[in-house]
Amino acid sequence: MTRTASVWVIGFADEERHSLNTLLRLSEGRAVTYELWQGGGTAPRPDLVLIDSQSYEAVLELESPSNAGLKMVWIGPGNPPQARRCFDRPVRWAEVVLAMDELIEPPSNVDFDLTAPASLDLLLPGRRALIASADRDHRLYLRARLALADITQADEAQTPAEALEYARHNRYDIALVDLDLPDAEGWKFVRQLGAARPKITHLIATNGRATAADRMQAWRAGAHNLPGDRIDPVQLHALLQRV
Repeated sequence: MTRTASVWVIGFADEERHSLNTLLRLSEGRAVTYELWQGGGTAPRPDLVLIDSQSYEAVLELESPSNAGLKMVWIGPGNPPQARRCFDRPVRWAEVVLAMDELIEPPSNVDFDLTAPASLDLLLPGRRALIASADRDHRLYLRARLALADITQADEAQTPAEALEYARHNRYDIALVDLDLPDAEGWKFVRQLGAARPKITHLIATNGRATAADRMQAWRAGAHNLPGDRIDPVQLHALLQRV
């Protein structure tokens, strides 16, 4: 049986908010489905409150008697005694959501499947990614998808030159490359990136087409082809496990 829980989010920069909102949207259909608490009027208290330690508003809310007893998840330094769970930055949002699950439902009822069919023992810790796309929203979207696979270390390039510069000076386990990157010649640029040293372990091209020609181009470039600008989380997770 699915339960809907409301989350009050206080603070956080736009990028972290984007990753969090994506995870909350992906919770639909799980044992616990999350929605943002809007508050105001006679709205009931939220089931959880997620607090950014760097937010002045968060400090005020912690000191308010009306918020006593709220289940708090704290992000950043400080670790106040009122917090049920505390996490340091950089934030691994998949772990945060699992902690939220445990606060809402007994551990025996927690659905560890954040995307399906993943489980905690299949997550990929400590990996580093390169995201190459000129579209900020697309980069944030890809970063959120990687976070679901516990890949939180990611560099972002907005131009081909910037991506190649990153690749020459860093070692990456995976690179997500937008084939529509301006001033890049699609698959030719993917091949250039694949030839960079240190070698990128796995290349994934996005925004391509689901055609035999593109699959052949991907094979020649030593890459995987994920067509479309919105990666299916199940498909991406399966690909990460396979590679």
